[in-house]
Amino acid sequence: MIEILNATELTRAKKTGALVADILQTLKNRSTVGTSLLDVDRWARALIVEAGALSCYVDYEPSFGRGPFGHYICTAVNDAVLHGMPHDYTLADGDLLTLDLAISKGGVAADSAISFIVGDSKPPESVAMISATERALSAGIAAAGPGARIGDISHAIGAVLSEAGYPINTEFGGHGIGSTMHQDPHVPNTGRPGRGYELRPGLLLALEPWVMADTAELITDADGWTLRSATGCRTAHSEHTIAITSDGAEILTLPKQVQP
Repeated sequence: MIEILNATELTRAKKTGALVADILQTLKNRSTVGTSLLDVDRWARALIVEAGALSCYVDYEPSFGRGPFGHYICTAVNDAVLHGMPHDYTLADGDLLTLDLAISKGGVAADSAISFIVGDSKPPESVAMISATERALSAGIAAAGPGARIGDISHAIGAVLSEAGYPINTEFGGHGIGSTMHQDPHVPNTGRPGRGYELRPGLLLALEPWVMADTAELITDADGWTLRSATGCRTAHSEHTIAITSDGAEILTLPKQVQP
């Protein structure tokens, strides 16, 4: 299903996106050396409930997971990259942490992910990998606009990731979003320009470049959800929800401090 939102729904989407961004920044600031991933999940729950919003994750039960997810945020550390199930792990200095959050409010969902390094240690390879996903995300957003096609976005993302030297997995990527979290169209992180669905004003997309340092192969953790790099290498993931407008793409999940 591909949804095209009307003006009222887009207004709601902007509010949901701003809420996602604010919660992610709060959780990033709280995620320090010694923090448990279960604490992050509890904080996410409290912030979502306080805002009168709903988690898109707790009851989520897709074919690629094992049973309902049961948590309020995805927390992926180091070699984990997607669908990271919070567990009793204490963050250490230099850990690469990805927080991925999707919530719904007013009947419209928004989805965003950020990767960052915990503590004072800043391994250069990890910094470079996070930067590559952020640059790829910016390139994908720049390629989005009315009349462009999904392949234009995918090509722009893939060009940045490939130039940076990272293998690209196409099993999981960006997606449409609206009244539910995951919708068509699928947005792979590499592709051919001029191909695929033509973008229209009112379409919401969650774009999410993610990479693993030296492999494109994923393995599933024993929890049935967390996806890790097959080689144990580090990973990074960046994501924004955008709205296609008559003028281009508007980012709905920018935190306040970086909003223009």
